[in-house]
Formats: sequence, structure tokens, C-alpha cells
Amino acid sequence: MTRLNKKKYKVLLLGAAAFGLTIGITILSLNIRQITVSGNHRYTDQEIIDRIFPGKADTNAVYAYGKDQVKEHIQIPFVEDYSLVFHSPFDVEVIVHEKSIVGYVSYMSSCMYFDKDGIIVESTNEEVEGIPQIVGLKYGQIVLHKPIPVEDSDIFREILDLTQLLSSHELDVERVEFDRRGDATLYMKDLEVFLGNSANIAGKILGLSNMLPELEGLSGILYLDTYDPASSNTAYTFKRKS
Repeated sequence: MTRLNKKKYKVLLLGAAAFGLTIGITILSLNIRQITVSGNHRYTDQEIIDRIFPGKADTNAVYAYGKDQVKEHIQIPFVEDYSLVFHSPFDVEVIVHEKSIVGYVSYMSSCMYFDKDGIIVESTNEEVEGIPQIVGLKYGQIVLHKPIPVEDSDIFREILDLTQLLSSHELDVERVEFDRRGDATLYMKDLEVFLGNSANIAGKILGLSNMLPELEGLSGILYLDTYDPASSNTAYTFKRKS
């Protein structure tokens, strides 16, 4: 190699190194400055951010994008999945897709949460606020991601209908208890609501939702077992606790 060619070669190497250094510095400087979170109800925005972007390196836009494309998403309890939408290298939106949960049963010291189809979707020691516990249901061995193996499928279908109604009306029920006859009682803070059987259950829950403002601050038992909003002679009874 001639002296002139060597000189050109060195210039090319220095140019390539400088270009690579510039690219590296540019990549390292592309840090996410704004993270917005949508679709989350069970976690705060900051809790979601801390789980998905736990370290400083995770907030680098190039690293975060590559990680999102090639690696499996982290598992977050009660979250089905999430999506990252890059509006710019400095602005990313986290769209959370939460699991649809309507109730839970206690099994071997764990809370087994199920969806509207009766599938166990989460197992944890945590009792989540706003999700009712179902008591009095007879079932066999419970397996995650499988339907609850109930003895009476008809009663379980009624339970699923009831829990979906409670969810759609956004009623904060702590516990639903079923007796041997299949009659249901709701426990809501200082209120007990006796629903009786599943007859007119949609009307009973609608009526309960409308009555709650009048019952706020009261302690007692509300009897809705004979309540039928479609009937002109319907009635309900409320007994205060002493």
C-alpha cells in the first residue's frame, strides 16, 4: 500500500469512527421524556411506568423500542397485555389492556379471580378492591386458565350473570354469599342486600342501584327477594340494625 493510499485509509477510518461515535451519542441521547398511560384502572400511572421502565436504560427510546419488538412483555397481575405507541422518540404512550374480572373465590389460601366466562385468569394473595368474593359455591380442584369446576353449572351461570350485572352497574360489593337453596346476599359496607333467587335479578340490581343514594350512611338489611320493578305491586323492606 502506497503512502497516499495509507493516508486515505486512515482518513476513512477516522471518518467512520467519528460517524459511529456521532450515531452512538445520538442514540444515547434519545431518552423518553414523557410517558402517558391509558386504559389502566387497577394501577396508578406511576405503578405501570415503574414496572415497564424500571431502570434508566429502559427509558432510552431506541432500547425501549427494540425491547418491545423482540422481547416478551413483562407479566403484570390483572393485566392481559400492554402496547407501546411512540408518538416521537421522546414521547411514548402505554396502552394497558386489563383482564376482565368479575369475581373471585378463595382456594388454598389464594384468591382465584375469574372472568365473565368463569375462567380463572389470576391467582394472588391480594384482595382487589371492587371485585366481590363469592362464598357458598361448591367446586373441585382449581387450575389457572381453566374454568372453575363447579358441581352445579346452572347456579354458576346465575353467579356469572349476577357478577356481570354488579360490574356493569359499578356496584361496590365486597362479598356475595349463596345459601344451600341458592339464594344470594350481597355485602356492601354496612348494608346487607338479600336478593333471594335469580328471578328478576336484572331488575333487582337496577332497583338496588337506584336505591343506594337514599340508603347512604345507613346500616341494615335490604330485602329485595320479592322486588320486581315490572310489577305495580312490588315492594321491598329495609330493616335497620340496632
